Amino acid sequence: MARPTMTDVAELAGVSRALVSLVMRGSSNVSSLRRDAVLAAAAELGYTPHQMARSLASRTSTVLGVMVSDLRNAFFVDVVEGIDAAARVAGFEMVINTGGRSPVRERVALRSLLSFRPAGIVLLSPVLSAAAITEASGQGPLVLVSRTTRLSSVDTVNDDGATGAALAVDHLVRLGHTRIAHFDGGRASVATARRQGYTAAMRRHGLDPRVVASEHTDVAGAKAVRQVWGESGGLPPTAVLAGNDFNAIGAISALEEIGLRVPRDVSVVGYDNTSLAAMGHVSLTTIDQPRAEVGRLAVAALLERVRGERDEPVRHLLQSTLVVRATTAPPPP
Repeated sequence: MARPTMTDVAELAGVSRALVSLVMRGSSNVSSLRRDAVLAAAAELGYTPHQMARSLASRTSTVLGVMVSDLRNAFFVDVVEGIDAAARVAGFEMVINTGGRSPVRERVALRSLLSFRPAGIVLLSPVLSAAAITEASGQGPLVLVSRTTRLSSVDTVNDDGATGAALAVDHLVRLGHTRIAHFDGGRASVATARRQGYTAAMRRHGLDPRVVASEHTDVAGAKAVRQVWGESGGLPPTAVLAGNDFNAIGAISALEEIGLRVPRDVSVVGYDNTSLAAMGHVSLTTIDQPRAEVGRLAVAALLERVRGERDEPVRHLLQSTLVVRATTAPPPP
């Protein structure tokens, strides 16, 4: 069945198409009797106004674009839910796509979002070049999540990754661990702060840092385990701070495959406190980011720009907290 149109609504309600358009835009220049007739006809037909067509006709966009770097990462799913909830309250719809953590594909995805003429765009942990971000910021409000910038035309929402990583190290040291490895986040924009926080905390405790090259994926976490425990000579770590929860879950799986038990033999800490971490069979000790708040702040920053309430950039830096679950314990004797 064809999607009902504004003309169909007008015919059923016995009014002009122009009057239906006024009702759908929320105009006050329509009598209550005719408005009720139009809304009743729309409900009967199952008609909803096309957001993009409405935006283009009014030249005032009701769309917010969102580009996600990795659709498999539960952290981004939680943030997107926060963005969607805040956008709907403000009367906006969300258009979402991904570039699959490829600079080339992300550039294509960004151009696609811009073709919708959105009111603003949120980029979640993009690997885009600074030049591409600068270019996009010239076409409308732009917010970066989990990435920093010096551009005054771009707002940012980040967690304090250095402090979060230090919380994880402090927790493991309190349990008695001295050999703590960090599985790095690789190209992820948040990886630098987390690595720096880990390294500084280890040195503060008089311990030697051990950073293992990795990525924010389960496959990379498993690979890092095979690399570290496959090395000959030296004592292996008794604890791991993973770059994120996804990486930690891959590490735990690989540790169990080689006969080590978590946390009896090796403790593991994740980062982000995603829904995966809280699952009963995972019960991952992790660093919590307020994901819904991240999404809300991103939308708020966009709307402040859209409404012309400010020109100077905002740099939201959220504090993380430690969530202790079942994957950390004192080291083996």
